[in-house]
Amino acid sequence: MIERLVHKELQLATIIRSQFHKEGIEFFTDDDSSMQIGYMNREKDYAIQPHVHREVERKLTQTHEVLFIKKGLIRVDFYDDQQEYIQSTIVRQGDVILLADGGHGFKMLEPSEIIEVKQGPYVGELDKVRFDPIDDRSVKMAKKKD
Repeated sequence: MIERLVHKELQLATIIRSQFHKEGIEFFTDDDSSMQIGYMNREKDYAIQPHVHREVERKLTQTHEVLFIKKGLIRVDFYDDQQEYIQSTIVRQGDVILLADGGHGFKMLEPSEIIEVKQGPYVGELDKVRFDPIDDRSVKMAKKKD
């Protein structure tokens, strides 16, 4: 199960739910996305040819993040580029979420463990603009798309 959260022109997130399963390989991002995320399901003894990655100069203007939810239940709140709240969704153990455009915040609904992967180098407080979160009473949950 793949969920794509889009608001106007903003690609807020792609969520790969823990139940997702298919044969072969699938990438969930466009070739021009600055963070690539894909899924592989290969049988025993399948081999990927050894390789190295060439040095390629890339220009990044945004930081994208991928979160692997090891444990817990987390509400993800999404905001536009003007820090206006849009909607929220829940991720749980086994889910993977790619955070792309716009802003985001998190509320742990259970004790949670997260592994985060993002582009570097990290430039400290220059890397992000912090702002006040949405009040819990104003949360709007994203509608699930079947």
